[in-house]
Amino acid sequence: MEHLLSYITNIVTGAIEHMGYFGVAFLMALESACIPVPSELIMPYAGFLVSKGSFGFWQIVFWGTVGQTFGSIVTYWIGATEGRILLEKYGKYVLIKKSHIEHADKWFDKFGPRVVFFGRMVPVIRTFISLPAGLSEMSFSKFVLYSVLGIIPWTIFLGYLGVYLGDNWNSLKVYFHGADAIVFGAIIGGAGYLIYKNLSRKA
Repeated sequence: MEHLLSYITNIVTGAIEHMGYFGVAFLMALESACIPVPSELIMPYAGFLVSKGSFGFWQIVFWGTVGQTFGSIVTYWIGATEGRILLEKYGKYVLIKKSHIEHADKWFDKFGPRVVFFGRMVPVIRTFISLPAGLSEMSFSKFVLYSVLGIIPWTIFLGYLGVYLGDNWNSLKVYFHGADAIVFGAIIGGAGYLIYKNLSRKA
């Protein structure tokens, strides 16, 4: 895993060094489009470059927000169109019924804005939150609004950490990787429990 993190770190730093602010936006868009390029590496490295005088702080916040918002919109659109069709057609093969989708729609109608807002600041979840928002056909305007409201403080926080830590910005990956592993484990555990519960009912 350490080799994988080092490989991703090299990709992130290389892209930002060669593409500048656009590299920040591009990489943040990838993370929001369900491609695991962690913002915990992107924004702290950009913040490190701010501490060196190569970038401006509010410029990295702006481009980081633009990139993540764009990636989120793309993922939302996929979920609202092809994703929903595929789930309704093939969901039964992974124990997802139409009634489950309808229940998720109602739940997202009620709690969607809060889920999107806080989900933007939770490891792993922020990478994929746009997909269920699209699947549930959450109001697009609300989705964008609450996404941006959640993206901005997270982007500022990570960028500032990079500025504050300077040459030690890379040390953050150890702590955030641990948080990612905990959240991912909780998601897998929850999914496993739901599958077990469904199989038990059928039995």
